Amino acid sequence: MCFAESKCFGSVSSGRLENGVKLPNSGPNFQTYSDLGSSAGRTFVHSKVRDIVVDAYKALSTDDPDLKFVYGETGWQSGGRIRPHRTHQNGLSVDFFVPVRDGGGRSVRIPTGFTNKFGYDVDFDANGRFNGLTIDFNALAEHLYQLDVAAKKRGAAIAIVIFDPPYLAKLLATTKGPYLQQHLPFMKGSAWVRHDEHYHVDFKIPCKSM
Repeated sequence: MCFAESKCFGSVSSGRLENGVKLPNSGPNFQTYSDLGSSAGRTFVHSKVRDIVVDAYKALSTDDPDLKFVYGETGWQSGGRIRPHRTHQNGLSVDFFVPVRDGGGRSVRIPTGFTNKFGYDVDFDANGRFNGLTIDFNALAEHLYQLDVAAKKRGAAIAIVIFDPPYLAKLLATTKGPYLQQHLPFMKGSAWVRHDEHYHVDFKIPCKSM
């Protein structure tokens, strides 16, 4: 399928998007946080971001096909404010839900539905646990690594990663931790809402002024 290349304008916090494309609802190792949310138009991104996200999932599937991932909200097809997010306005922002394992050590999809605000109301404890699920920091690190690799291959980069600061030590203690610490810009301090159930990634792609 052919898509017109997207064009982004302004910034992630004040911007818009032309020719936005929708992320696939699912793939061999990933799925959207909500078919309803996707149908409502809340999972559009810049075309290059779409390619980066899909490339990274493909690489992860090759390395470990048992891992399961869920992505969250991104933005409108034409960008602009998408509540309740303060950014996500020009197609360069993506929320990714943390990969988790169940009590048996199996990689499973984090629950996302009406009862927990489509996953955004899941509240992990200090050890990364919630209702028998545990954050898979190794899988999370591998995902960030593959996103960075995929972005660079397409002439882009990761502008910032927002993740709950108390969890960063666990993330950076993984095999890919040293790479992430050297190559990825993590937000210093806490965001306006806790980012424990998901990590927010802004990509760096040239945009025109508004």
